[in-house]
Amino acid sequence: MEIELIFRIAGIGLIVALLNQLLKKAEREEQAMMVTLAGLIIVLLMIIQEIGDLFEAIKDIFGIY
Repeated sequence: MEIELIFRIAGIGLIVALLNQLLKKAEREEQAMMVTLAGLIIVLLMIIQEIGDLFEAIKDIFGIY
């Protein structure tokens, strides 16, 4: 895993938290929830790619087809 991925996830988390707080202060609860869900989906998509690479590496190491 690259350190760049960790920084990306942390950056997305900070942006989502900031937008969430701003929207809640503006009494836009629904939009705040949507921003949070969008951030979660983006991070999950990034991690799914890494998990796929991990499984490929495990298959190569153990010779699983």
